[in-house]
Amino acid sequence: MTRGMGFAALLALPGATCAQGAGEAVVAKGNPILADGRYYTTDPAPLVDGDTLYILTGRDMADPEVNDFIMPEWQLLATRDPASRKWRHTPGFIRPENVFAWAEPARAYAGQIVKGTDGRFYFYAPVLEKNSDAKDRFAIGVAVADSVRGPWKDAHPSGPILSQKLPVANDIQNIDPTVLLDEDGRVFIYWGTFGQLRGMELERDMITPKGEQKRIEGLTGFFEAPWILKRKGVYYMLYAGNNAGPDSPCTPAVYHACQAWGTATSPLGPWTYRGVALRPVSSTTSHAGAVEFKGKWYMAYHTADAAGGGHFRRSVAIDEMQWDDSVSPAAIRPVVPTRAPQPAPAATRNVAGSGWPASSNRVPVQYWIAALNDGKVRANPLPPEMWGTWTGANPARPWVEYRWAKPMTIDGSRIWFFADQPAGSGIGVAPPAAWHLEYWDGGWKPVTGASGYGTAPAAFQQVRFAPVTTRCLRAVFDASQAGGTHAGVGVQEWEVLAPAPRRPAPAPTRPPAACETH
Repeated sequence: MTRGMGFAALLALPGATCAQGAGEAVVAKGNPILADGRYYTTDPAPLVDGDTLYILTGRDMADPEVNDFIMPEWQLLATRDPASRKWRHTPGFIRPENVFAWAEPARAYAGQIVKGTDGRFYFYAPVLEKNSDAKDRFAIGVAVADSVRGPWKDAHPSGPILSQKLPVANDIQNIDPTVLLDEDGRVFIYWGTFGQLRGMELERDMITPKGEQKRIEGLTGFFEAPWILKRKGVYYMLYAGNNAGPDSPCTPAVYHACQAWGTATSPLGPWTYRGVALRPVSSTTSHAGAVEFKGKWYMAYHTADAAGGGHFRRSVAIDEMQWDDSVSPAAIRPVVPTRAPQPAPAATRNVAGSGWPASSNRVPVQYWIAALNDGKVRANPLPPEMWGTWTGANPARPWVEYRWAKPMTIDGSRIWFFADQPAGSGIGVAPPAAWHLEYWDGGWKPVTGASGYGTAPAAFQQVRFAPVTTRCLRAVFDASQAGGTHAGVGVQEWEVLAPAPRRPAPAPTRPPAACETH
């Protein structure tokens, strides 16, 4: 992205005045909007007011190997034209402790700003209560302002409007609020996570609960991050879906999520699952919001694609969302994520990225076989960042393989094992007792002249061998065993090396035929 446009250009962007000096102009090169790693943005909540599209975001501040949501504040992005890629970014836009006297500082999870019928703006914010004996202290407060940019004040200073104790007891984590102001002036709020979705009507004051909490059902695979919208008389709910499995239309791994959607003809349902609006992105979490702006619909979502990004260092992206009005109710066409142009990949000996990974096991849903050749290793990985076999009844001799669309000449390999148990264990995930490489040449044959097969985890184990030309290479593992049981095998990354560096070929878009079929 380009920064430092000059003062005149800065003032030309939405909401910029001398009095509002906080913030800076940004010209994004594409997605994510903020891509240089100075600020990470997350949990986007778009809002249209007049000729300006705003996106409320959280701020991720976790260190690179920290697997936790370190989110101290909310930020604001604003544009008059998403296609221009000109944005104004305001960090430190709202901090929980500056608005809610009853809230702990530095817990700024996904919220949403909505314009009320009175012309004022209402901010629904999940924060931690300072003084609560609830099992889970997350609660939803409401702030109000005369402008999107504030200043904001607590609209309900006595405390949250929703918690595990208010307005009636519940046992869910009360986060991820989304609010609908219907055409007839009625107001509805939805919230929840970990598979629990609630809905309730609010009074027209936008604050006071009205009626009972209702469990929202019918949205297949709901995990978290609801987003409510209405179009042509139909209510739509976007949400992070997590019905995982190898054949799932949503996600193969439980730690990842898609953006699924469902419809209803009344605000509180019944709801019907309709499909997937956005496939899993590079971050494990998925959180999105959608709005109409100047005749087009846009979906804002987050990824791990910024410099230094990760699952807890996420960044907001935005793309058009289109509708199929040939069916009833109108369908959300799957959003095609875009990304800023990337530099050409450097030449490398590693040709794994141009292969298709396959394995002997039906991969358990906590793992993801695509991690084998994603080019990433971490000191503190999450389960979907590896291939593995652990189910509690683990195979004695599993294998993984790469299939290429055309033969490759190769003479080496590197593999990075993951383990949570020591070598020789028969439980958990342990380094294999042994492993070896085989290539296809009218049958599976061991590579010759192998320099050795190391098994230590958390570092690349390299093996060199006599060059072979093949379309398929297989790594075969002898699982660690003890007491009559086998441990699982886990691999974060598996590289296959050509004799000389070359520009990487693209990965196949569909599985090449298994070598055994030829």
